[in-house]
Amino acid sequence: MALDQSALLEVLSVLKNSEASERIRHAAETIYQALIEAELTAVIGAAPNERTPTRSAQRNGHRPRTLTTTAGDLELQIPKLRTGSFFPSLLERRRRVDQALFAVVMEAYLHGVSTRKVDDLVKALGADSGISKSEVSRICADLDEEVSAFRDRSLAGQQFPYLFLDATYCKARVNRRVVSQAVIVATGVTADGRREVLGFSVGDSEDGAFWTAFLRSLKARGLAGVQLVISDAHAGLVTSIGAVLLGAAWQRCRVHFLRNVLATVPKGSAEMVAAAIRTIFAQPTPQMVRDQLGVIAGMLGRQFPKVEAMLHEAADDILAFAAFPPAHWKKIWSTNPLERLNKEIKRRTDVVGVFPNPEALLRLAGAVLVEAHDEWQVADRRYLSESSMALLAPPSTDQQEVAHTELMTA
Repeated sequence: MALDQSALLEVLSVLKNSEASERIRHAAETIYQALIEAELTAVIGAAPNERTPTRSAQRNGHRPRTLTTTAGDLELQIPKLRTGSFFPSLLERRRRVDQALFAVVMEAYLHGVSTRKVDDLVKALGADSGISKSEVSRICADLDEEVSAFRDRSLAGQQFPYLFLDATYCKARVNRRVVSQAVIVATGVTADGRREVLGFSVGDSEDGAFWTAFLRSLKARGLAGVQLVISDAHAGLVTSIGAVLLGAAWQRCRVHFLRNVLATVPKGSAEMVAAAIRTIFAQPTPQMVRDQLGVIAGMLGRQFPKVEAMLHEAADDILAFAAFPPAHWKKIWSTNPLERLNKEIKRRTDVVGVFPNPEALLRLAGAVLVEAHDEWQVADRRYLSESSMALLAPPSTDQQEVAHTELMTA
């Protein structure tokens, strides 16, 4: 890597007229930026404005990135490509998440509510004697502002035909007791097939009022065009969906439903029952899907009458996907798309164990979700193709009337 002479002279001029600390920061910024550009040149096989037979991609501007170092905050420019994506190995993708984790660990430690796991982490970070409450408060305030801005952003201006809702559970101290708190997450698929994290909250997922307030907050921020909601049958959630998202169908997650069914049959028969139920979802047309449910319910009912009753009772809910384009079925009949997000949240929160308060849990989970959302926005592939999304029927007359009524009464 080498800087040209004019660039070096420019750096020298800035350093001459700066304080010592600013000189260090500017030099570090220059070195980091040069390393980033050099790495991109090696990756795509061409320097800026260079034509080579081995070039694999073309530069397409930059996006800003702040890197916090001991020399100060470095304002860097991350190159973008016309096709594909690039992120320099020199930088840490999840810097925001690591800051949030650090803040939670320190907060628990300083408030005297940490566990042995947290105490060990504090010592490993070398911060058992060198961290102040004011520093932790500053980090928390900065993160809260960033997470809140994302969480409260407007959703107006686009349609989200598919809405996924799910919850994962963590421990936090509430009124001096350790209780289970749900981190609920809403993701959506836009009309052009891209995914977004739409919202998240922390509370009691079995409380219908909690779900209602959460869904209303999404609507207040501009959520529109929802045709299908995919979720588990959390207590209170289904009623809230019907009350808030008028005109939208509900798909009960088939994975969660299957678990509920298998809990009622002997362990030795579980594999056979699961295989039989999966054939319902393997049919190529909506009518064949419905017919197969009737066949399987009758077949299993001879040995497991409770399973037959469960299948008939849940038929409309677990087969709601069949009213949508077959190309979408595998991606809308369960909440599996949220599993990766939930696993990442759990991976990060398990490091802490017990959170000092629900706000700390929301801060760390929110940081994880912001990072995931950002990665989705620069991904090459859409969740569902734009051409297949065009197959979706327009909102029904009932949905349009509901939307008009809500607009007039807003």
